[in-house]
Amino acid sequence: MSILVCGSIAYDTIMVFNDHFRNHILPEKVHILNVSFMVPKLRREFGGCAGNIAYNLHLLETDAKPMATVGHDFSPYQTWMLENKISQDYIRIIEQAYTAQAYITTDLDDNQITAFHPGAMSYAEENQIPEDGGIELGIISPDGRDGMIEHAQQFVEAGIPFIFDPGQAMPMFGKPELLTFIQQATWITLNDYESQMLQQTTELSLEHIAKQVKALIITKGSEGSVIYTQGKDIAIPVAKTQRLEDPTGCGDAYRAGLLYGLKHQLDWETTGRLAALMGAIKIEQPGTQNHCINFDELSVRFKESFGRDF
Repeated sequence: MSILVCGSIAYDTIMVFNDHFRNHILPEKVHILNVSFMVPKLRREFGGCAGNIAYNLHLLETDAKPMATVGHDFSPYQTWMLENKISQDYIRIIEQAYTAQAYITTDLDDNQITAFHPGAMSYAEENQIPEDGGIELGIISPDGRDGMIEHAQQFVEAGIPFIFDPGQAMPMFGKPELLTFIQQATWITLNDYESQMLQQTTELSLEHIAKQVKALIITKGSEGSVIYTQGKDIAIPVAKTQRLEDPTGCGDAYRAGLLYGLKHQLDWETTGRLAALMGAIKIEQPGTQNHCINFDELSVRFKESFGRDF
């Protein structure tokens, strides 16, 4: 049985600005903003939420199938997925488009400014949730707007529980769409900023949202995360890190930990800590798919961070 990971496949161009954005952006002049950041470090990485989550589930030795639309320039990413034995069963190539592209600039405070070209992601609705593909669990991460809406409905019709993870796609939806997603989803995961946006747009409190799903998971960066479930607030601490290299993709690594815990029916205290550890392992390496770990190493680090066995 597999996990279906709906979302983007993208090339990430990651740049590091060796200063602080706040030193170069004048709040009183944002109406005539014209800034340029010198970025001596630049990398091109394989990314996109579906690709990142599937890669992390691969590290967790879990069968995950990313479902995404990609462009005519997909070949290098395709080779990477083959090398890492990541399924391409539900990857559709759109010949007239580029694969989605993200241009990410990170400053010394780990703040990020991102420009995103959706490209082939805009055709996400051309993929369909398989009803007979042995899928037991799914996630809807940022993707084309129509694709996210249709895939959520298809998950419901197929009787497949799924996580709703709107991420950067949140602004594409108004109140009616977000209320529908909340009703359809089995679980919801957001970062702290996205949780504020969801509350503002839907005019619902976190407590009200949490009552409509089995769990609402809110990540809070260096402050850890909170899991709201069955009337309880479960605080999840951060895991120990060896160094802080690059935050890009940490949220996707965290979500892979959530999916692993759900698939294996782990309790939320363990699931949340595993998710936090996956995010910590990712942040130690540049890019979104350059970190590696095996289960023996994972078990050692889990105990080092949380004082208990995994």
